[in-house]
Parts: sequence; C-alpha cells; structure tokens
Amino acid sequence: MTALLDPTDATTTVQAPTHTSPGHGDAFTRHMYSLNYSPDRGWHDGQLLPLAEMSLHPATIGLHYAQVIFEGMKAFRQPDGGVAVFRPLENARRFNRSAARLAMPALPERLYLDGVEQVVAADQNELSDNPDHSLYLRPLMFGTDVNLMLRPSENYRFLVMAFVAGGFFGDTVEAVSVLVSREHTRAMPGGTGDVKCAANYGPSFVAQRAAQEAGCAQVVWLDSVEHRWIEEMGGMNLFFVRGDTICTSPLTGTLLPGVTRDSLLRIAARLGYGVEESKLSVDQWRADCASGAISEVFACGTAAVVTPVGAVRDRDGDFTIGGGGMGPVTARLRRALMDVQQGRSADVDGWLHHVRTP
Repeated sequence: MTALLDPTDATTTVQAPTHTSPGHGDAFTRHMYSLNYSPDRGWHDGQLLPLAEMSLHPATIGLHYAQVIFEGMKAFRQPDGGVAVFRPLENARRFNRSAARLAMPALPERLYLDGVEQVVAADQNELSDNPDHSLYLRPLMFGTDVNLMLRPSENYRFLVMAFVAGGFFGDTVEAVSVLVSREHTRAMPGGTGDVKCAANYGPSFVAQRAAQEAGCAQVVWLDSVEHRWIEEMGGMNLFFVRGDTICTSPLTGTLLPGVTRDSLLRIAARLGYGVEESKLSVDQWRADCASGAISEVFACGTAAVVTPVGAVRDRDGDFTIGGGGMGPVTARLRRALMDVQQGRSADVDGWLHHVRTP
C-alpha cells in the first residue's frame, strides 16, 4: 500500500502535488470517508479519516458472498483553480441500482455526495493543473456482518477513497488493439451485467490475461446466448463510427449503462452526428471495416475517457480499423467531452458538481 502522508486535519494545505506521473490506480490521496449502516440506526457515524488499512474479521460476509458494490468517477481542475466532479449524481443513482440488485440498503444521494465532496475538498490540492491528470474517486459499499450463513448482510460500510489518475493506457493517447473473447462471456441475461458489483470483475481477469498474452490491451465481450453480438470492451462501452453516425450497443441488461457512454451520445447529437443504438456482430464488424463502412472505433469509460481502437484479433481473422490510429471523429468527441469536464466549454447540461474547497 502507498505510504500515507501525515494524517493531519482535513483542511491542511498540501504545498505541492505529490504525484507527477500517477499512472492509474495506486497514487492514493491522504483521506477517505467512512459511513456505517445498521438496521436500527440506519446510516450513521459519517466521518472523514486518514486513509489507512482496515481490520476485518475473516468471516466478513462481503468477503465470502461478494456483497460488494462500487463506483468510479472523476474530479477535474477547473480554469478558476477550483475542482468539479463530473456527473456524480448519475453515479449515485447507479450505485443504488447496484445496491438493490445485491439486496443491500439504498444510500441517500445526499450522503453519497457528501462523502465525495469531503474527500475532494480534503485532497484536491494533491491534484495539479496538468490537464492529463484527474482525481479518480472510488465509492465502495460492502456487507460487514461476521456470519457465514448464506444470506445478505444486515450491516454495511460505505467508503470513499481517491487517487490521482493519469492515462488508463499510459501517458499518451494511442490506439489500442483488442482480442475478441470466444471462450468466456462477461454477463448473461438476468445476471448482474448492468450493475457495478465486484463479482463482475474477478471472473473477467482470465480473458484479460489471454488478451495481454496475445499482445492486446483489452478483451472484447460477446453476448452469452449466441456468442456473436458485440457488447463491451473490458469494463468499457464501445462505439463505432459510420460516416456521420455514432453507433453503440443497446442496453440489453447485460452491459453496464456507462455515464461516459450517455454523455457521449448527448455530446455527439449536439455536434450534429447521428446517434444509433443497435446490435453489431463480429462478422459484420470485420466486413464493415474491410469495406470502410466503419471508419473508427473507440472505447469509453471513466478511466479510459475516449480511447481509439485500431486493431482486432479474432480466431476467424484479424483486421484493422481505418488507418489503425485515432480518427477525426474520435478525436473531436474526446476533446468535446474533456472540454466540458475541465470547464473549457459551457456546461449546458449541468454535469459539473463544483466542490467548495478550503
């Protein structure tokens, strides 16, 4: 675990950012927010704490039966020096959909936002004004009962932690290659594919490892029924560019309704592109790339932002997308999204949640 800075008062100013090349996932900031739930008291004892290791009983229900949900969102430095979180209310709503699916208690949106705000306010000075860096926030809830009966927990803990994030795929934005997974599927109808629970991710690692061994950055998931329809890329949504139309897979209940996905659909429409949610098979994807009907493909998500896909590896034949790099539509949408997030363009949808800082 990354060494902690001195656990001083939350309003203490950090003189300079400590993470100059943060990568993704381990440049943790100094604080976390904690909130407990019990049936008799509801949500209680919310407090900002120094980031620290926790002690858990080996029989903690969340460890055994995967009663764990989480979210991911980012806060960005604004031109006036302040910090704003991008669409946290949408994440709060998705968090509660995940909680309902796993028989966990709902967390009032105001408490969710309060935890996020407290961590951002306390640690925002660790975020530089480098536009390639952001403050990645990780809200988390897990069952805390010490009991191995196969049942939902009665007690829960909600946490918010943060790390300074650079690029998910590295310091530069380059097109990635992907491997179509024919052996494994991420989600099935009636399952948990459309919620953000921990149990969705561990089983995906074996396919991700296979992609890396094949020289690819990510895996592409197909549907679990016919094994031919494209669903997601790793934990990200995929978009396909057909002329002046932006296409993506429909929300069928087996893929995550990404906040970035929704944002890009709305931004693309505002920029004059057609937007379409339709199913696409791997065979059609290959054929359309060969004919030029599909000129660009990109993945999107909180971590990846907008990342171009340049090449595909598949058992039925590899293929390249367009020129193999970032296309003009992908670049335009990426810039438009980041301009909103970083306050360089008008926030016409009210997506930025500005946080008061000391």
